Amino acid sequence: MNLILQRTKMTDRVVTIDFSQGTLLIKAEPEQLIAVVDMIKFDDRVKLFRARACDYAPIMRGLKKAGITVHDQARGYDPVQLQIHHGFPPRDHQQQALQAWRKQNCRGVVSMPTGSGKSYLAVMAIEMLQRPAIVVVPTIDLMQQWASVLEKFFQIKVGMLGGGSKEVCDITVSTYDSAVIHMEFIGNKFGLAVYDECHHLPGPVNRQAAAMCLAPFRLGLSATPEREDGENNVLWDMIGPLAEEIHIDELEGHILAPYQTRQFKLSLDPDEEEQYNAARALYTGFLKSNGISFRQRSDWQKFLGLCAMRPGGRKVFEAYQEQRRIARRGRAKLRKIWELIQHHRGARIIIFTAENDTAYEIGRQFLLPVITHRTKAAERKTMLDKFRSGNWPVLVTSRVLNEGVDVPEANVGIVVSGSAGIREHVQRLGRILRAAGEKQAILYELISAGTSEVYVSQRRREHRAYRKH
Repeated sequence: MNLILQRTKMTDRVVTIDFSQGTLLIKAEPEQLIAVVDMIKFDDRVKLFRARACDYAPIMRGLKKAGITVHDQARGYDPVQLQIHHGFPPRDHQQQALQAWRKQNCRGVVSMPTGSGKSYLAVMAIEMLQRPAIVVVPTIDLMQQWASVLEKFFQIKVGMLGGGSKEVCDITVSTYDSAVIHMEFIGNKFGLAVYDECHHLPGPVNRQAAAMCLAPFRLGLSATPEREDGENNVLWDMIGPLAEEIHIDELEGHILAPYQTRQFKLSLDPDEEEQYNAARALYTGFLKSNGISFRQRSDWQKFLGLCAMRPGGRKVFEAYQEQRRIARRGRAKLRKIWELIQHHRGARIIIFTAENDTAYEIGRQFLLPVITHRTKAAERKTMLDKFRSGNWPVLVTSRVLNEGVDVPEANVGIVVSGSAGIREHVQRLGRILRAAGEKQAILYELISAGTSEVYVSQRRREHRAYRKH
């Protein structure tokens, strides 16, 4: 009887939760934390229990369900009054996504195509919750775009973290890099965290932008949340499970522009084919003799290590680079690019490449503006403004325009080269699908016939958006 009374007194005592450097510090007796034991650890340094800040909501729910009284000193925000100005009725798919997310306690990932209104979905979520919100994005360009959108709809000052800005407001937009730096200090100031292009989140550094934030409500946005490295579980853990998935083909022709995809298999010139086959034979022979199949993630590191250690390894690596360069930058591709530019004279065209060198080569050959990660922010803005106005109707890029840049006028995409990743290919398609009048979008894919690009193309087209085209 005394043991029962003693345990009852322990569970009757108030549990105190504080926010500390991106974590939760919990003052409690072990018996009080049975319901959340899988989310906490005892920190012997401070003689208190510690948990990830992102587990704030499930810990609070677990303790409440167990009948434990909690003194919450962790949450550093209060409800705010927010109203959408100059709004418009949500589309059916946006309303459907919002309700699906709401049914999951406002925690989860929504997959929607580029151009289908992900930003406005976040605006609706912010207004619905009436809580301070932080929106985390991968680039400075996106940070500025989001800040403009949020200021337009809510008519309030929006804070920014990134690109030299360090202002925190009730609604704040941050790059992932800046969120990782600042979240240990501000991670308790928001009730809602929105992670745009959330497929970036599972990276070992980026994930700290979610782990150190206690926001009980979380929304992940991405056109392509699937990760080929199998790290989707990080998204489900730190944001919440997939709440809704809406596909490109479901919105084609009414929300998104109708589109076509066409593939050209182009033969290498004779001298290129000879050089390609020689380099390819040296490279694949080395792989075979060393038992490297690239079926495991560690095979690439193994290949690099053997190239560094084995006699002739440097020549093998140079052969690898040479055969890839020839396949990605064959002269037939350059001829086809010019043919397509002439055919679509007056259209807004984006030319995509896998690497900067190819982008710059195309720019030199055809006197076209080129945007890469080396392009300064001001210069990039000028290029995009001229592209939108039609003064510069063609842009060449490596990978920086794959996602996150609003270019609704683009209606022709030319994929010169790219990775085997499905995400990249779907993102590039998404760049040209924003509806505008009678717009008809078309995505061309240029493949060097008889090379490894044929297999690469087959892999990256394994998405339902391409099956009917």
